[in-house]
Amino acid sequence: MSITVETNIRPDPDELIQKIADYVHDYNITSDEAISTAKYCLMDTIGCGLLALTFPECKSLLGPHIDGTEVPNGVRVLGTNFKLDPIKAAWDNGSIIRWLDFNDTWLAAEWGHPSDNLGGILSACDYISQNYPERDISVRDIIFSMIKAHEIQGVLALENSFNRVGLDHVLLVKIASVGVISVILGLTKDQTIDALSQAFVDGQSLRTYRHAPNAGPRKSWAAGDATSRAMQLVWLTKKGQIGYPSAISAPTWGFQDVLFNGKNLILNQEFESYVMENVLFKISFPAEFHAQTAVEAAVKLHDEIKNKFDEIDKIKIITHESAIRIISKEGKLNNPADRDHCLQYMTAIGLIKGDLVAEDYEDSVANDPLVDNLREKMEIEEDLSFSKDYLDPSKRSIANSLQIFFKDGTFTDIEEVHYPIGHKNRRSEGIPILIRKFEKNLMTQFSEDRVKGIMSLFEDNEKLFNLPVSKFVDLFVEN
Repeated sequence: MSITVETNIRPDPDELIQKIADYVHDYNITSDEAISTAKYCLMDTIGCGLLALTFPECKSLLGPHIDGTEVPNGVRVLGTNFKLDPIKAAWDNGSIIRWLDFNDTWLAAEWGHPSDNLGGILSACDYISQNYPERDISVRDIIFSMIKAHEIQGVLALENSFNRVGLDHVLLVKIASVGVISVILGLTKDQTIDALSQAFVDGQSLRTYRHAPNAGPRKSWAAGDATSRAMQLVWLTKKGQIGYPSAISAPTWGFQDVLFNGKNLILNQEFESYVMENVLFKISFPAEFHAQTAVEAAVKLHDEIKNKFDEIDKIKIITHESAIRIISKEGKLNNPADRDHCLQYMTAIGLIKGDLVAEDYEDSVANDPLVDNLREKMEIEEDLSFSKDYLDPSKRSIANSLQIFFKDGTFTDIEEVHYPIGHKNRRSEGIPILIRKFEKNLMTQFSEDRVKGIMSLFEDNEKLFNLPVSKFVDLFVEN
């Protein structure tokens, strides 16, 4: 009698999981540039969340799952009076941060928004600060957790393209959030390994909700969902749930074979502070980042063409491969989420208005016949040098050029922009604008006196970094 059996020897943890756990528990952040940039990232991310609260569709999703549920010493949600369990609070904070597609971003083989992780980081820190004040958890812990979450998400994105296999980049939010939340909530390194394995075992979001013909508002709360799920998995691990050491590499059943076309996940550099040092801020426009430079070019052309829309024959947009693959589309755009991932729509608004703001994705603006009229006149071409420089680690440009051709045979000069204002190459130009963006977003929710107090706090690094998280969150919620 013959039988078939499996050898049931539990392996060592996958190397990638081990590296992430070692990094979050042992690596000491020493980069002044990363720490300084993280402070601005914290400002910007909170501001984006507060601005999102001006949109009823966003605000309607916040609060306890069951109305009236009260949680003693519950975790706060920015800009509201909600006090929730940490898992739902992470969902809410993560969702408002991401809602308008206006927070920082990272473009590589994979894209994403590393500050999405702040929803979980802030919620975990607020929980510890309120319930375990002896831990003395401060804004410094938020800052350092952000640097590490950015690094995990961004370095994994350098060589691993999840979108090419149909997975959404919020997978990386879940992984990065699990890593840093594990430390905040006091897990051991072995427990962190277990929690990370759970994140890879989990089902992963399909990217289809970001693309034609299915683009929709899930992309606005998907990151909140991911960082909330991370919180839940860490909590389960803290309660004793075991991990699955070869969750990534197990033949047939593991992440790589099931969800990554059998390819190995690649880690081409060590985790340090590279991503925070090089992160891209969305400063000028709440637009999908591949279109930022196209919109900037459109705004530059606005004054020249604003009285000549009827005379336009053709609009030529020269771009890079990723923009074509992700946001170039024609036909009816069905909702704001559809519009803010359409290169042609965003460029049209820039040409028409000389600006692009979050409200421009709403029906009241989109219904202007001129918008679709201009979209229909647009021709999209790839410049191979743009695509090459996009992937070059020493450049990471996000180039677009724009030229308008008129019916009488005349045409504008080519407006070509390689780096958006939020790029590291334009950091000195961008930070003052980022600070003004933060102040403006604060003003949507708080009194002038409170805004002045918050702005003053961010000017004093020692005072800011040493402030207990519970006191910090007090500044950003309804009293």
